[in-house]
Amino acid sequence: MGEALETFVEEASTVNTHFDPHTVFTIGPWEVTQYIVWLFIALVVVLAVLLISVRKVKVVPEGKFVGLIEYLYGFVEKSVGEDVIGNGYKKHVPLLATIFFFILICNVIGLIPGCKTATGAIACTWALSIVSFVYFIYYGIKVNGLGGYIKSLCPQGVPGPMVPVIWFLELFSTLIRVLTLAVRLYGNMLAGHMVLAVFSIAITCFVEVGLASMSVDIVSAAMTMGTSVLWFLLLFLMYAMECLVAFIQAFVFSILTASYISGAVHPH
Repeated sequence: MGEALETFVEEASTVNTHFDPHTVFTIGPWEVTQYIVWLFIALVVVLAVLLISVRKVKVVPEGKFVGLIEYLYGFVEKSVGEDVIGNGYKKHVPLLATIFFFILICNVIGLIPGCKTATGAIACTWALSIVSFVYFIYYGIKVNGLGGYIKSLCPQGVPGPMVPVIWFLELFSTLIRVLTLAVRLYGNMLAGHMVLAVFSIAITCFVEVGLASMSVDIVSAAMTMGTSVLWFLLLFLMYAMECLVAFIQAFVFSILTASYISGAVHPH
């Protein structure tokens, strides 16, 4: 048991290196990391899902796959678009659905053993957050005008002396959204996959040590193998949780984007 713990601690201390980006190949001066490769794989999967769904779309969806895609799209349209944005929400549904499906597919791919999720790289989540940020700022200015949008950052009814303070705080809150969107998604996905990696290392270490010591001390080997079963159960529970997190993070990112759009086009 002690040997297994020592091996586990040693292996777990270096788990973060497995998630560092490394160059897979280069295209001229462009270094393509493993996360960029999985980013394009996710893009291909999203396009394939879109093309398959469009070709088979009917008034009444046929097949579980098309039915699932239609259900998820309807979920984004109703629960994210209509419920959050309200009036004029339909024009924003394509962006919200694209963000939702792309993040969801990236996250699901990352749950396949041997694969990585593009959303586990801060560069990917930064790009997504910048798209969201530029989009809601653009529509805020388009609907209210530049002056009207800037003025709308400070709610009506605020006492005169407090207007500059509230306006500055609201401006800072608006600008910081590009950071919070990126870090929230990146942090959740990276942390979850690191925990899965640690549990997997624990199972491997305890099984290897248990098998090696079976001929020497059967009691110690049995205890070590029993501990590996516990780690496996924890891994199974964590994997199930990560499956839920994959959906939740796609939902959270899209609903926050919808909330920012709503605040920009319907200022209070």
